[in-house]
Amino acid sequence: MERKYISVYQELANAIRQNVFEPGTLLPSEHELTEQFTTSRETVRKALNLLVHYGLIQKVRGKGSVVLDSQPFDLPVSGITSFKELTENMSIRAVTNVDRIESLPQDNDMHKKMDIPPDTPVWQVVRTREIAGEVVIVDRDCFIEDVVPKLSLEVCEQSIYEYVENELGLTIAFAHKEIVVELPTAEDHRLLSLNGAPNVVVIRSLVYLGDSSVFQYTESRHRLTSSVS
Repeated sequence: MERKYISVYQELANAIRQNVFEPGTLLPSEHELTEQFTTSRETVRKALNLLVHYGLIQKVRGKGSVVLDSQPFDLPVSGITSFKELTENMSIRAVTNVDRIESLPQDNDMHKKMDIPPDTPVWQVVRTREIAGEVVIVDRDCFIEDVVPKLSLEVCEQSIYEYVENELGLTIAFAHKEIVVELPTAEDHRLLSLNGAPNVVVIRSLVYLGDSSVFQYTESRHRLTSSVS
């Protein structure tokens, strides 16, 4: 069962990210939060400490918990490098395993993220990246099927970008990335070698072709002690 302070933290963190509590304003007092969540003051304090840890609030003596400006940032990146290229360049021995390849239903949340019509065929592959015997990265890649047809297990275990560029003849131009720190999900616990790590670094990317059309959404979830980010 999920510990109560984590659910309190997640609800407050979501409210902050959705600007229910705007930067510079105060969260409700500890007493108000204990009543709101029907829990103990100790539980509320643990949740607030997590908010401090993740840079969402700052505790100010005599005032309370001040909400910080913590909106995730976009990082435009050109010269896209695949995981295979990166590990080879860094002389790191890594193993890629495919957890699943599947088609996504219509009007999926992914359609909104990619800003494409809800009936657009989209498929996804979930892969783990293993270094020194430990899974340090979980990658979820979603592709527009009309641009990149569903690929084989063998291709997904190697380099999808290599196949896209060399076999499909497409030019991968740039990506817009959002980087945040989050608590591990149930799937993170299932797939990642967390080793007690309290959080994961999540890199979400929209990847574009040479004609500036989006063709891929990827979510890369990294254990904090990962050697490759």
